[in-house]
Amino acid sequence: MSFFERLKSGLEKTRESVSSKVNSVFSAFTKIDEDFFEELLEALIMSDMGAETAEYVTETLKSRVKSKRIEDKEQIKEELKEIIAEILTAKDTKMHLETTPSVILVIGVNGVGKTTSIGKMASFYKSQGKKVLLAAADTFRAAAIEQLEEWADRAGCDIIKNKENSDPAAVIFDACRAAKARGCDILICDTAGRLHNKANLMAELNKIARVIEKELPDADKETLIVLDAETGQNAVSQAKLFSETADITGIILTKIDGTAKGGIVISISKEQNIPVKFIGVGERIDDLQEFDAESFAKALFSDI
Repeated sequence: MSFFERLKSGLEKTRESVSSKVNSVFSAFTKIDEDFFEELLEALIMSDMGAETAEYVTETLKSRVKSKRIEDKEQIKEELKEIIAEILTAKDTKMHLETTPSVILVIGVNGVGKTTSIGKMASFYKSQGKKVLLAAADTFRAAAIEQLEEWADRAGCDIIKNKENSDPAAVIFDACRAAKARGCDILICDTAGRLHNKANLMAELNKIARVIEKELPDADKETLIVLDAETGQNAVSQAKLFSETADITGIILTKIDGTAKGGIVISISKEQNIPVKFIGVGERIDDLQEFDAESFAKALFSDI
């Protein structure tokens, strides 16, 4: 099964939720009027697209239908798909890791699948022939280091670690030195996600950033936040809060195969101005792949 087919399968719950709501609006109206657009707005909001994004999509669609004088419903559906595809493709979803080494800093609250995503991402780059090193800097969460060790074994890459409750920045320092000495292509750093203690988290992330800048000043850097698609609009709130403490360059969206709330991808892209860079559509080690906006839009709206 190709990744697009797995993506389409993984989006089944979201696709059914979105398509049933949108299709019911188109079926209920014979005339494209203000009532139609109001119902469509509500349907998009109920699809976890978020009020702001749903309003933008609806108003843009209304404007295009009016300016192009479109009356055919199938044409209107195509315009709707195009608007959403434009939102998703407006951001740079590619990872920029040209230097040796390059650094990926991964953040996210506990329970979103952060450690699992790091392991799968390590496997993804290993499969491309990259030499990957992991840094276990989530030192305060019980068993976090052991979990990352297990993923390092599965992915077949080395790991830099220290004792539980040790200084996270010290682990990153050792990892940066090791990445240079071992000729690694990519250093992936696990970090703590104690969002409830925002001041300490900000101080910790700033310290880590300073260490990386000092040890690897010329390295390409990506800071990715891991979000759980199952949490819907709460994931959008997490992205907003974390973006206040870190310079986030992209999102890893996990567990999209188990939820009907995949519409948050559109909301995050539009409202938070943060591109989705990886998407998880299953439990297998190769079920985390780089995000392809056009494929996502095509898979999500294939039933509309």
